[in-house]
Parts: sequence; C-alpha cells; structure tokens
Amino acid sequence: MDFTRRQMLLAGAAIGSAALLTACQDGGGTAASNAGNQPRPGGTLRVGALGRTSAITRDPHGNQGNESDYLVIALVYDTLTAPGAKANTVGRLAVSWTPSDDLKTWRFTLAKGAAFHDGTPVTADDVVWSLRRLRNTPAGAARLPGIKADDITADGKDTVVLVSDYANAELPLLTRLSTFVLKKDTADKDLPKAPGTGPFTLDWYRNGNARLVRNEHWHGGKVLLDAIEVTMFESPQAMANALLAGQIDLASNAGAVAGRTAAARKDVQVVRRPQDMAMPIVMRTSEGSPFADPRVREAFKLVVDRPAMVKQVLSGYGTVANDILGTADPAYAKDIPQRARDLDKAKRLLKEAGFDLGKTYDLVTTEDIAGLAESATLFAAQAREAGIKVDVVKQESGTFYDRTWLKGDFYTNYWGTNDSVVFFASKTLVTGAGQNEANFSDKDYDAAYRDVLGTKDAAERARKLRELQRIEHERSGYLLWGMADGIDLAAAKVRGLPTLPGYGRVQLENAWLAR
Repeated sequence: MDFTRRQMLLAGAAIGSAALLTACQDGGGTAASNAGNQPRPGGTLRVGALGRTSAITRDPHGNQGNESDYLVIALVYDTLTAPGAKANTVGRLAVSWTPSDDLKTWRFTLAKGAAFHDGTPVTADDVVWSLRRLRNTPAGAARLPGIKADDITADGKDTVVLVSDYANAELPLLTRLSTFVLKKDTADKDLPKAPGTGPFTLDWYRNGNARLVRNEHWHGGKVLLDAIEVTMFESPQAMANALLAGQIDLASNAGAVAGRTAAARKDVQVVRRPQDMAMPIVMRTSEGSPFADPRVREAFKLVVDRPAMVKQVLSGYGTVANDILGTADPAYAKDIPQRARDLDKAKRLLKEAGFDLGKTYDLVTTEDIAGLAESATLFAAQAREAGIKVDVVKQESGTFYDRTWLKGDFYTNYWGTNDSVVFFASKTLVTGAGQNEANFSDKDYDAAYRDVLGTKDAAERARKLRELQRIEHERSGYLLWGMADGIDLAAAKVRGLPTLPGYGRVQLENAWLAR
C-alpha cells in the first residue's frame, strides 16, 4: 500500500522552520496542558505506538505499515514542509518557496544551518537525491504527482527546484508528508542507521522499539526532552493498559474506548485531536458496479443516520461529516448544505435508477482500527430501513488490501491524514489518481481541479475550491458519514503535546515533562 496513505492510518497531517518551527508557534498546535507551567528541559518521554512485527520497515521512503515506525522516522528525518495550525502548509527543512508566474516551477530555499546528525551540512544535492529516490519508488507518482524525477534539480547549495507538468499553486502542500531527506547516495543497507536532520537522533532500534536522543544542533530550535523511548504495541487496548499501569507516559491514538475508560481518572490526560480520521464507505463508480448510477450513490448517502453513527460507533468522540474529504482544510466548504437522512427520497432515487432491491450487497470491512467494522454493521442495519439488503464481510488486513482496496464495489476505508481538499483530490479523486478508491472519473471535477491548481490568488483559489467540493458532494463515490477524533492518553506530567490531526500528531519536539 502507498506510504502517504498507510503511514497515517493505523489507529492508522505542523511545523515551521527556523524561528517558527512548530505547530504551536503556528497557532496553537499543542495541548493546552502546558498552561501555567514553564517548559523545562530534561527527562525521557516513554511513548506507546501501534505496529506489528510483520510490517516493520526502516526505509523513510518505504511503505509505512506501522505507526511506531513512522513516529521514529518523522522525528529523525525532516520533510521539506509540514501541515500547520493556521496555514495549511508551513516550512520544516525548507524555510520558503516561490513559484514561477505560470505556477509550474517552484524554488524551495533550505533552512540555514541545517545539518545531518553527523554534522554534515544539508545541501540541495541531498534533497534532490532524496526526492528523486522517493519519486522512483513504486508509489512515487502518487507521492509527487505531476513531477518527474528528472525535473527535480538543485540551484546552488541551498535551493531545490521542482518543475510540475502542469500549473500547481498547491505544490508545496504535496511535499509535507513523505519528503524525508537523507544524505546523497545513502545505500539501502545503511538505511537503518542513516543520519537524518530531525530533532532527535536514533540511539537504538530493536524489533519495533526504539530510543531517540535530543539533537542539540537542530536547525528548528531547542528541543527540551533528553530522549524519547518508543514501544510498539499490537493493540490499542494493550497500549492503554500500559499507560494506566504507568509503564509508558503517552499512548498515541489509543482510541475512543480507551478515552472513555480513562476520562474519570485524574492522573491521566485525554487529549482529543478533533477530526483526526475519516472513515468513509466507498462505492465504486465505474461501469459494471451497482453504484455506477450517481442516483444510487446519492440514495446511499441519504440512507445513513450520521448522528447515530457518530454516537454509537465513535462513542461521541467525533463529528458528523458531509461526504467531502479534507474537513480540516481552511477552505473547506461549510456552506454546502449538510446532507441529512431522507429515506423517502432515497427510495425514490433507487426506483428511478432501477436499483435491484432483491439482491444482497456485500460491504467489505476490516478490523484494522476500532469502529471500522462496527460502522459497517450499523450502516447495514440502517440500510434495511430503506429496503436495501447489506451483508457485512470482514477481511483480514492483508487480504483486504490485496483483493478489495482499489478493486471492490463496496467497502469501508479510513484516512488518518485529514489533510486538505486538494490533497485528497490529487490522491483519490481526479481521473487516474494512484489511489482512486472509487474509480471516480468526472470531467467536470477534473476541470475544476486543474482550475484550482492554476489559480495563483489564494482567495480566488478558495472560491474555486468550493466548486470542486460541490461536485464531490453530489457525485463522488465517498459516503463520509463522520470524522473520528484522535485520542491520546498521557500521564499528568506530560506537557506540550501536539493537537493537530494526522502528521501533526507525531511531532513531539515541543513535548516536555513537568516535575
């Protein structure tokens, strides 16, 4: 599975550079628990993160199946840019970027003083080599869409030039999640110990567990913690139990059940990251699918009882969604009317479309994250009220991604980036996108997407983005009924935790321990 998706998803997008290197400085991206306390240096933060031994990888450009591995990678290596609390994209290893007039050529200026952990200065050649390596991975076209490897070049020692095949005002956004920078010519065999440029250096790594120590010379500013110890857990429950027993200080993405259990304890903080995970139902839109007719897709979107899904599946730790991915985007179209349950209209649309109510339709799901299978079961029950027969089929994760993801007619899915409307458009919705889960192909949508990317003025681009969202809302194969909050559990002494969703939550360089 593609790295830019899977790395964020396991139950499964903050950081500026130089003087404004953190999501907190970009507008409150850390937990409010540091109020009334002065940050202090020192201490080791013990972090639990989800993962499986069979999915371990040490390649920063590889398929990240474990959140534990991604946490380590994201703290050891810097990306060019990252998500922010106020701005959708802020700097990390790059401090600034400027486009050409035609929005095809972008020049990224690297942070002054940035160095690898062995003391070697970071150069544009290192970044070019890293991005070309990333682009040449099997999923490289999806990771850097519109950019060929040969069109990534250096201009001097501190400027990287990316040339897109088409005008792209949002190109910096695409460099946020997987553009980890390695030293030029790093051999594959040296990846496990390859130096990065991030806030922590790798001390040791054993079977999914790791110890990271503070990078005293990080270009992004002072890091307070002496060290971070990462322990891999195979289940949220085991991780939460370890937190409650005092064996770890932070349980990352522990889930709603653990959050509800810990809420009454005064010695545990429940940190909620609003709208952290999208849990859509996917309907294949192409010819031959039962959902090829847009009237059928609209009917299914009208069948679901969204508030009930949030209440029962997410235990209230979430919000109702409106079938548009990218709800954290500052340009998210909140003025598009919220779709509500309407069984009469749903039945009418199904009749007009000639939908066969005599058949039973398999809704394939997994138990990869808490609530996913439960959402399928509850939807099936709700669909029966419209005369639709749905049979929930559970698949093991590996089988699901081999046989169902990108291929099936009807399945559940989850995205833990909640990135931006354009991110999801480029990855999952434009014709031919590498992760087009519903095989959606709409010429009006494609035209609106290119129109957005070709608009330089931010306000005008946001206005045009509404049209893109309107089409997605009306015709796409995504039934996005709700957004799950991310739930972290932390010991009372932990301060400065990130509250941004997705990639932002693994950025722990501002964390510190109170006395």
